[in-house]
Amino acid sequence: MEENTAQNDEQKKKIGLLPWLFLALSLVGNGVLVYLLKNEKDIVIQKEEIIKTVYVERDNVKNELIALKTDYENLRTNDAKLQAEIDEKKSQIEELLKQAEKHKGDAYVIAKLRKETETLRQIMQGYVHTIDSLNTLNQKLVVEKKDVLKKLDEEKNKLDVVNKEKEDLKKTINTASILSCYNVTAQGITLKRGGKKQSTTTKAKRTDVIKVSYMLGENKLTKSGPKDVFVRIMTPDGKELAKGYDDNYRFRFNESFGYYAGKTTIDYANKEIGVTSLCEGSTGFIPGKYIIEITCDGVVIGQGSLILN
Repeated sequence: MEENTAQNDEQKKKIGLLPWLFLALSLVGNGVLVYLLKNEKDIVIQKEEIIKTVYVERDNVKNELIALKTDYENLRTNDAKLQAEIDEKKSQIEELLKQAEKHKGDAYVIAKLRKETETLRQIMQGYVHTIDSLNTLNQKLVVEKKDVLKKLDEEKNKLDVVNKEKEDLKKTINTASILSCYNVTAQGITLKRGGKKQSTTTKAKRTDVIKVSYMLGENKLTKSGPKDVFVRIMTPDGKELAKGYDDNYRFRFNESFGYYAGKTTIDYANKEIGVTSLCEGSTGFIPGKYIIEITCDGVVIGQGSLILN
């Protein structure tokens, strides 16, 4: 009986402990749950902070890429190869901007873009140095080119002066080498006995030929040897007196062409020499004044006139 009573008391004690046991387990479970929830919340907050950091870094990298693109666009050079490299880098920056937009929450990609941005900035600094060096070199070359052109102009001017002096000397020599002609006289001639006998006349209708006489002066500068001396005569009616008007009677003088009435070939020995030419036309002579020109070596060297009644 006493034993049963003890057992009952023991059972009652055990039954009385159960609520306390459940309460303790509940408190422990709630504590664990609260801890897990807090830990999860901390993880979420950390992830949000990380994402915010990644987004901020992405924006920074993107802004730096945009600024870097502007810097590359401001780079200009006349070196075709270097300019092609710069254009290639600008295209690369465009691609990096697309990657930054596409992977805006990917920390690994953003970090990689950061490194590539720094590399591109270093490359750009190298381009700036190269372009500055090229510009400096070009400026130096421009200065040297100006100096060379100036010297060339000076040499050209000197050469022009020398050539002008040579030309003037040549003209002087050519002028000095022109034969002098003086004592130009002319007479109307009547031919008799088949031309064996000549008599002077002042009558146009009796004139068969015009005899022109002149003296060629001494000249040591002109070339000696055979020389053709032409007599050109303008008739009172303004025509050229000539036996024919073809190439046989055509000659050049004073940069022009005309027809001669008389031609004499002399052997000039650089000494004074007298010359006589018989000049004739294709028709008879008319009254009036005849203008006479003596030409040698393409230059008119003497003049005279004759009046026939």
